[in-house]
Amino acid sequence: METLLPAIAISLDGKELDPATLFPPERRDIWLEIGFGGGEHLAAQAANHLEIGYIGCEIFLNGIASALAHIDQQKLANVRIYPEDVRDLLGVLKPQSFARIFLLFPDPWPKARHAARRFVNQANLDIVARLLKPGGEFRIGSDDPTYVSWVMMHMARRKDFVWLAECASDWLVRPADWPPTRYEQKAIRQGRTPHYFRFRRV
Repeated sequence: METLLPAIAISLDGKELDPATLFPPERRDIWLEIGFGGGEHLAAQAANHLEIGYIGCEIFLNGIASALAHIDQQKLANVRIYPEDVRDLLGVLKPQSFARIFLLFPDPWPKARHAARRFVNQANLDIVARLLKPGGEFRIGSDDPTYVSWVMMHMARRKDFVWLAECASDWLVRPADWPPTRYEQKAIRQGRTPHYFRFRRV
């Protein structure tokens, strides 16, 4: 951690950041994962798409250490980490920088008085819309019924996203190109039902 994290960590200088400058020119697209937890999904996606530049954001030390172990073990050269509050990074990123953005099993803040802390809100969705390229994809995973309803309510208000689900299985069955996370597996063991949302930027 002492050597790998400094080599791949993103630092901010107050100026607009073009994510493409963090990777060699041959990286075809850039993907962003907000709150990567233990890094299982991040590492799997990066390993499956070596042509993609992958930025992962996580503030908790244990999650960062876990992700770094995956990155080191698989010798992934296409990953960069932002180990601070993601809001600071989102505010300086160049518009239309990402082909995909992932928000997987975020803290649901289940109590009503904490609802304002949920990442999915109209202000943050404005940011996601600004950062995605036209045709880019926003993926959200959650096993919390309140958060699932919250996502559906907020995304239904958006005219700049289209929900890609065509039938119930499209959001109840994890897509083949969506690697599992430890949080998802824990939810299944405990009898909760994960939901998988895919939205396209229009």
